[in-house]
Amino acid sequence: MYNNCCFAGSHTLGQARCVRFRGRIYNSPLPIDAAFNSSLTAICPPTAPTGDATLQPLDLVTPNTFDNNYFLNLRASRGLLISDQVLFNGDSADSIVTEYADNPATFDSDFAAAMVKMSEIEVLTGTSGIIRTVCTSAT
Repeated sequence: MYNNCCFAGSHTLGQARCVRFRGRIYNSPLPIDAAFNSSLTAICPPTAPTGDATLQPLDLVTPNTFDNNYFLNLRASRGLLISDQVLFNGDSADSIVTEYADNPATFDSDFAAAMVKMSEIEVLTGTSGIIRTVCTSAT
C-alpha cells in the first residue's frame, strides 16, 4: 500500500484532460471541495466531446514542482482524478496520505526508495512481456 500511495504522489506533476476527470466532477460519490469543483465545471462541460481535450494540472497548487502538495490537495478533497481522491476517503490509505502531507521529507525519501525498488524489477521481454498500445486498457 505504501509504494502505491507513494507512486501516486508523482501526480504532483503533469496534467489530465477533461475526458479523464469529467467523472470526478459530475458523477463521483467521493467528496470534492466546492470551489475546486466549480473551477473544474467552468472548463469541463458535462457532455462529451465538448471540452474533452481541455487540460488541468493534477496538482493545482504547484503543478511544476515535485513536492508533497498532491497529498495536501487530497486532504482538502481536491484530487483531480477519482483514482487520486480514493486514496483519502476514510480508508486505510488515509494515514499514509496524512503522513506524506505532514512530512514532505518522508514522502521524498519513500518515493526515492520506491523508485529504486521498482528499478530492480526484472523486465519481461520478447514473448514473455506485453506492451500496452492503449494505456487505459488492460491487456
